Amino acid sequence: MKVNPTVKKIAFVIWFLMVPAGLWFTYKTYPPHLSDNWVDLLAFLLLTTVVAVMPIVINDVFIFVIQWVALATFLRFGLFVEILYAQFAVIALLLKLKVLQKGQLFRLPLNLIMFFLVSFFSGLIYYLLGGQVRPNLSGVPHSLWLAVIYIVLYYSLNQIIISFNLYVIYKSKEPYFGKDFFVETITTLITFPIGFVLYILYNQVGLLAIIFVGVPFVSLSIIFNLYYSSEKINEYLQKAAEIGHQMAERLQVDDVVNLFIQKLCEMLPVDYAYILEVSDNELKLIRHIEAGEVSINELPAFKKDDGIIGTTWSKQKAVFYTARMQWRGIPMNYIPGDVESILCVPIVKSQNVIGVLLLASKRKRAYEKYQLMIVDILCSYFAVAMENAKHYERTKMQSERCALTKLYNYRYFEKVLNEEFERLTTFERNMLSLIILDIDHFKQINDTYGHQSGNEILYELANRLDKLIANRGTVARYGGEEFVVLIPDVTKEDALHMAELIRQSIANWPFTLQQSMDQKQQQVKITVSIGVATAPENAEDALALIRHADRALYVGAKRAGRNRVAEYSSC
Repeated sequence: MKVNPTVKKIAFVIWFLMVPAGLWFTYKTYPPHLSDNWVDLLAFLLLTTVVAVMPIVINDVFIFVIQWVALATFLRFGLFVEILYAQFAVIALLLKLKVLQKGQLFRLPLNLIMFFLVSFFSGLIYYLLGGQVRPNLSGVPHSLWLAVIYIVLYYSLNQIIISFNLYVIYKSKEPYFGKDFFVETITTLITFPIGFVLYILYNQVGLLAIIFVGVPFVSLSIIFNLYYSSEKINEYLQKAAEIGHQMAERLQVDDVVNLFIQKLCEMLPVDYAYILEVSDNELKLIRHIEAGEVSINELPAFKKDDGIIGTTWSKQKAVFYTARMQWRGIPMNYIPGDVESILCVPIVKSQNVIGVLLLASKRKRAYEKYQLMIVDILCSYFAVAMENAKHYERTKMQSERCALTKLYNYRYFEKVLNEEFERLTTFERNMLSLIILDIDHFKQINDTYGHQSGNEILYELANRLDKLIANRGTVARYGGEEFVVLIPDVTKEDALHMAELIRQSIANWPFTLQQSMDQKQQQVKITVSIGVATAPENAEDALALIRHADRALYVGAKRAGRNRVAEYSSC
């Protein structure tokens, strides 16, 4: 939730003007009852701090239950000590939650003001109603009722200020009476009586009361936190397994990489993410994410032991940093200057590092050690999924591509042609043009220069076609020295113009032979004959389109003298 920058500055000013003056007023008006009990004061301060940094977690809701300690402190030592201890508790709590980061520092004065107002006005009304420090709760019912009123005021003011912060400062649109409210209310009702027990028992046995009451409560908080941590780890493991299954279902390398990085950014606080792959004894960047956006890959490759990423590669060990000072002196490479927390994990397959993943956050202590374990597991899933996707793409390419020219083969072209004709019949396409070309006197080239040189010409011709057509259509090797170009939504006139460009690019620029029979580099000029047909003008089905373009090639171009473009004509 974003907060207006002006409000952030105002929070610091209000705290500076209000809290020190309020503490001075409280000290003078309602002086604390210390009686040189410095050990007792320190014991209560320690208990307050420990309880503050060990919230109870129930259904993913953090409940901060320092109210019962605040009650016992207030009744025993007075309002001044209770306010002072509450300020210490807030500082300890925010440090524990790791929220005092750049841009979030305003939360410190904001929460200090809230606790001050709650403590000050609850205690003030208690005193105005006749309440006393160190009251006799067991023998005087009136004192017990005043303490109950103090509790009700404390809780009510706390809720009022929380709602003000949520809806006025944070502009939240969540309903107030939700799960958090009811869990906190019930927990408060349960824990406040512990404050009475601590106060009464302290009056009777002294500091032993803190051991009898505080230690069991703190132990219970630790148990809850351990249970919560184990639940979180199990939840992460379950998510990791689901992500692993999802990656295994992806058959394209890009899909696997995109899913992997997307899920990591959803699971963890990630401001920057880098996935690098080992290639030619270097780590090359294959994906770079900044603030949720994919960035252009213009970053250099890494060698072994080159900075954090190169060290992770060479040592095959994950790196975990919670603050910038921990890697001071290590080359930053292209890690941005505002990064604080880093997770860098090797991606290992069959005991070989095939890549490196680096996640970075602008926050200090953004990652936990158990998250490193989860990321390591995900990297293992990722390595397997990448290997499977690459194998699938290789197999798919081998089944769809010509091994020599790397163009699509006849089988794939036939499939695309039928699909495009389906679109033509459902009016998704307006027209469909087909260009067929055949190298003139190709047998003579093979006989003169050798079949290896003939293969060189086929390969170079395929490259020229691929560059000329680009993504405007499908280029395939039809068989032998024949090639086809299928171009959707192009008129016959435009197709003829494109065919003429193809013819000129071949006839006007010689082909270089590197491995001719006399083992000398040679330049050879070749020509092609081209036939063009367009559906539905020239054909009503896929086979007719091929047949008519082929007829234009052999009748209109080959028989007419070769090195020319001919269109199909029914006449």
